[in-house]
Amino acid sequence: MTFLSILCALLLEQMKPLRADNPIYAEIKALAVRMEAWFNAGHASHGRMGWFLMMAALVGPTAIIYWVLLYYKLYLVAFGWNVLMVYLTLGFRHYSHYFTSIQLALNAGDESAARTLLAEWTKTDTVGMEASEIARIAVEKALITTHRSVFGVFFWFLMPLGPAGAVLYRVSEYLSRAWNEPEHMRNEAFGEFAAKAFYWIDWIPVRLTAVAFAVVGNFEDAIYAWRNFAHRWADEARGIILAAGGGAMGVRLGTPQETAARVLPADAATVDSGDMEGEALPGEEPGVRSLQSTVGLVWRAMVLWMLLLLLLSGAVWLS
Repeated sequence: MTFLSILCALLLEQMKPLRADNPIYAEIKALAVRMEAWFNAGHASHGRMGWFLMMAALVGPTAIIYWVLLYYKLYLVAFGWNVLMVYLTLGFRHYSHYFTSIQLALNAGDESAARTLLAEWTKTDTVGMEASEIARIAVEKALITTHRSVFGVFFWFLMPLGPAGAVLYRVSEYLSRAWNEPEHMRNEAFGEFAAKAFYWIDWIPVRLTAVAFAVVGNFEDAIYAWRNFAHRWADEARGIILAAGGGAMGVRLGTPQETAARVLPADAATVDSGDMEGEALPGEEPGVRSLQSTVGLVWRAMVLWMLLLLLLSGAVWLS
């Protein structure tokens, strides 16, 4: 049931993509805003209380409905419930039109259009960016979004909670952003627990995604970059995904502020082999071709996940 549920949800999303601004997401976002308004009194404990109430309101009913359907042996209805929950929690096509449009614009040499699309997608200032910088940010955004909108959902859907696990992952991912990233929420104690909770919820999925990128890409460079350069990012999870993904594609990712993509001058002195901070990431600078490489990497990783899931489902069925 698990493999078929994910397969049907993926096919459904390809045929009828769910918009990122759909009413269900809007209601969840509104609930998160109300929770923050009700409980935010400047203490981390209030954020913890708000987080658990959000989970109780969204994850609890999802799990209860699923278990009730299984208890009464309504397997076909339970299958439909699984497909619906995976469809709602996946985000594979939410933003893919941005990535595709940026790729087409750069291929046509229209950097102005590419900058506009990237600004809409990432909500950052892209004025004056060159094609290589546009490509780098688009690749990074695509890898992170794919992990959080697809592979992380897959992992938690496979857990005993089933569809409730998928809801748990996506809601916790959203709260970690909504209660920490907005200007008025930065440095607020209220969002600390949401960030820590998602860190641990995402701990295993992040590493499985990195392994998947390594297996379907350049394994040696991906593992090398992961081991030696992931720590240069302030966000550990982001560093693992981008280091492994960039290594798998042979592309150098990261911002100068994070020193992840620092390139040594040609006349730089030889750095001691143990000083990894002075060494540059392997690979070439991102370019238009990197966008196509990203598409291939993501789809190969997707196929790998599905094949492993099919094998796992077959083993369970035969046992």
